[in-house]
Amino acid sequence: MCTDSIQHTFICTATDKAYRCYYSEAVMTPTYNNNGDNLHSSLLMPSTSDLACPPETMGSLPQHSPSDNVPPHLRIDETTLLNLFKCQQKHLNFFFHNLSLPQTLSFARTLLSASGTIFFTGVGKSGFVANKISQTLVSLGIRSAFISPVDALHGDIGILTFRDVVVLFSKSGTTEELLRLVPCARAKGAYLASVTSVEGNALAAACDMNVHLPLERELCPFDLAPVTSTAIQMVFGDTVAIALMGARNLTKEEYAANHPAGRIGKSLIFKVKDVMKKQEELPVCREGDLIMDQLVELTSKGCGCLVVIDEEYHLIGTFTDGDLRRTLKASGEAIFKLTVGEMCNRMPRTIGPDSMAVEAMKRMEAPPSPVQFLPVVDYRNKLIGIVTLHGLVSAGI
Repeated sequence: MCTDSIQHTFICTATDKAYRCYYSEAVMTPTYNNNGDNLHSSLLMPSTSDLACPPETMGSLPQHSPSDNVPPHLRIDETTLLNLFKCQQKHLNFFFHNLSLPQTLSFARTLLSASGTIFFTGVGKSGFVANKISQTLVSLGIRSAFISPVDALHGDIGILTFRDVVVLFSKSGTTEELLRLVPCARAKGAYLASVTSVEGNALAAACDMNVHLPLERELCPFDLAPVTSTAIQMVFGDTVAIALMGARNLTKEEYAANHPAGRIGKSLIFKVKDVMKKQEELPVCREGDLIMDQLVELTSKGCGCLVVIDEEYHLIGTFTDGDLRRTLKASGEAIFKLTVGEMCNRMPRTIGPDSMAVEAMKRMEAPPSPVQFLPVVDYRNKLIGIVTLHGLVSAGI
């Protein structure tokens, strides 16, 4: 379709007073809410003069937004955008209301019982979705991989065995590359499951099982761009993945083990002993030390505190830079004669080295008042380290 005809579909000409959005007549059927109101009764588009109006300032957008330079006939008004979301919601609801639970359950059980690798494949947008679902399974500890149908026909199919399951995603079920792959994968003994949205398609007939994903139509006004079909593919695949996760009784710790570099993994894997300061990094002093003699120790270790210990490294208390300010304000020149032991907190919050790092952060933030550090002590109350809020944040907790 030429550019002029596309524009004529969506926008009014210079002589038009108003026009209807494509979805008001060609796509949408009346949909009513619980009050009996037609959700799509407001699909009349504004006049061309309205479209030419500058957009309202929103949020923290700069005074001169890039949208100010958009030609009036290309601007998107709020009503049109809202109606598009309502339309997509309607299409997604059609999928949810018509999806076959028996087919889905059979598919999920097939993946759950696979003794080999679950391979996903597809072409174009369906291929991207298939790849993403495969990666979701991998993150859940399920052996899975994406295989390109084109590369498979040029050697990669050698990885398939009779223990594997191959899941083929295709909206139409007529994708040539997938149809060519089917007999080759079957010759390797793999179990074939297709996921399609068109009834009675060739791919479904060629595979061992098929799941039909009900598709009312694409959101695209031409019913061509795969924006609704890929959405339901993603919802279907990821929901089945979570069903497999539950069936396998995956724990938080097991999930975290698959994400060691992410915040999820760090919060569930890292222990206090992995992120605490140790030995010479510790700002320690004795309770008989004068406060003024320990100012360098207080400020040089980056902890904002002194940890008061006895000769055997048993924890006695803590003295913070906040304590220093309060003591100076209250005592004035008398601070020169005060010892750390006289002014320290003898009941500080502590934590053990084998506690989870995320627990240390929770303990720091607990009421009645947050703290910036926790002394780390063993079962004998001996100081072995100190964990700071800055250290936890730096570690990605």
